[in-house]
Amino acid sequence: MNIIGLILAVTIWMVADVGAQAPELLQQYKCYYCHADKEDKAGPAFADVAARYRGNSQAVGKLIAVVRKGRHGKGPWNMPPHPEVSEAEAKEMVRYILSLQP
Repeated sequence: MNIIGLILAVTIWMVADVGAQAPELLQQYKCYYCHADKEDKAGPAFADVAARYRGNSQAVGKLIAVVRKGRHGKGPWNMPPHPEVSEAEAKEMVRYILSLQP
């Protein structure tokens, strides 16, 4: 296998592995009440969050903190804290969110 084939295989494996359980976790923790993958609701679409953080090497850590500690945004609604979400679950959800394309 040449280097391009290897890179393609690793990329496919990584994308397939990203967030295998994340949609279930997003449902379990009621994230979809305020968010959707591709459309705005009370909160931004997850694909828009991914676009906002694309290329940011700190994105995973920052978004895990937002999930677990909440965030006071500019709009009328704030992201409530979710301390019941484990660090590992938050990381899986964030990796899934960051994998989405607008």
